[in-house]
Amino acid sequence: MALILRLDRVMADRKMKLNELAEKVGINYVNLSNLKNGRAKAIRFSTLNNICKALDCQPGDIIEYVSDM
Repeated sequence: MALILRLDRVMADRKMKLNELAEKVGINYVNLSNLKNGRAKAIRFSTLNNICKALDCQPGDIIEYVSDM
């Protein structure tokens, strides 16, 4: 099983650049880049909440569960 982050897809749909989202969310550009590229090991609910607010989306739009089946 794996969780896949689709942040890049949602950002593209909203035509939002990483530096703009980082500013709106209030987190470091590098940390957001790591999250976007799947290098982050965890995400705080408060960060996820702020990302969803900035992108006007649901958590399920950003995070996808994929089974190993």
